[in-house]
Amino acid sequence: QVQLVESGGGLVQPGGSLRLSCAASGSIFAITAMGWYRQASGKQRELVARITRAGSTNYADSVKGRFTISRDNAKNTVYLQMNSLKPEDTAAYFCNADSIANIPYWGQGTQVTVSS
Repeated sequence: QVQLVESGGGLVQPGGSLRLSCAASGSIFAITAMGWYRQASGKQRELVARITRAGSTNYADSVKGRFTISRDNAKNTVYLQMNSLKPEDTAAYFCNADSIANIPYWGQGTQVTVSS
């Protein structure tokens, strides 16, 4: 089992920045990749950014150049630095972990609202 706890969401003005954190605990050794997904009201959940155990990253086209995913292995934590935020970035953001057993784990979600 893997437990994921997100933090760092909130209300920010357009053009502002936020950093989301996702702390993992439990069977850390089983994690193969971690990522951030988001789900806006009335829309499907979508991948925002992902980082593998080897450090490879990929991003949704809509956030490339604005968002950066990183990790601190010593703290078992993954971060999502979000800059130049836009109203269309408003969504619930969920941390995800892929495991060697192909079982996905999810955090509880944190709300990001971009509004003036």
